[in-house]
Amino acid sequence: MWLSRQIKPAPPTADADLGMTTIAGDSVGVVTRGEVRALPVYGPGGYVWMPESGSAVLVIKGGPGGEEQCVAGARQAQVPAGMRPGEVYLFGPDGNTVYLRQDGGIELRGAVRIQGSLTVNGEPYAPCDC
Repeated sequence: MWLSRQIKPAPPTADADLGMTTIAGDSVGVVTRGEVRALPVYGPGGYVWMPESGSAVLVIKGGPGGEEQCVAGARQAQVPAGMRPGEVYLFGPDGNTVYLRQDGGIELRGAVRIQGSLTVNGEPYAPCDC
């Protein structure tokens, strides 16, 4: 009986924390309750993101004792006015954006460079020699 009183339950730990990046790149340093370095960055499939230094990020903890950690995302930017469910809005530095609309429209903002071939309505694009 006295032994059962001697064993204390492990203190609860958070499974996720909000942190601040200290080292930018694809393997980041983050301060939550202390600084942790070389954390991998995870994102949705098909999307590559490299957090900037000073970004508020979500740190997910796993494994026994929560010693395995990764950066899973950042606070969502302000939702554009009129955005509808199912639409996707990607934003980058200096106001560059890609907006995939529910009606099939695509809005691009910023300098657009096309590498490779371009077709318009199934036909190879040829600039007008007007």
